[in-house]
Amino acid sequence: MEQIRTFVAIELDNTLKDILRQVQEELKRAAIARIGRWVAPDGIHLTLKFLGNISPERVPEITQAIERGCHSFAPFTISLSQPGFFPNARRLRVVWVGVDGEVETLLQLQRSVESALNAIGFPPEKRGFQPHLTLARIRDYARPNEREEMAKRIAAVQVDTSASMLVREVHLIRSDLRPTGAVYTRLSTVPLG
Repeated sequence: MEQIRTFVAIELDNTLKDILRQVQEELKRAAIARIGRWVAPDGIHLTLKFLGNISPERVPEITQAIERGCHSFAPFTISLSQPGFFPNARRLRVVWVGVDGEVETLLQLQRSVESALNAIGFPPEKRGFQPHLTLARIRDYARPNEREEMAKRIAAVQVDTSASMLVREVHLIRSDLRPTGAVYTRLSTVPLG
């Protein structure tokens, strides 16, 4: 039986994607940038819940669960904050930019969607939700000193935090992993409210 890799996310508008592209370009100017697998700016999104492999037949059921999770939320605003990384400088694995704005509403929305999906068999994440926008994943071969050098570069970058976007909808997205990077396909869209 065919399985598709899926997640639930908020897609970013072009203004925020352009700012993230600029941050990536600044970080990529350093020779150390070669240790990163950089996410295509058009593919950067705010993941609310990773579902993993599902049967395509479950898309309507999952979409209905997302609708239940979103129905009591009005549109709200998010913006960008400063960059960071997981988990620490010596073991740096993910480069990201944080999310600002109506973060408490975002956290409540994520919990509501996760609860609705839990009811149909998708257990909650063990790690707490930390809203972030992934810019790059660090390659396995990177040495600790290279990871620390990248962490210093990240700490020196300033993000334009003046732009914001109105979150109006949540998407169920298919992710096809290819050698050139992930290809994302929107499977369904759920409006807030």
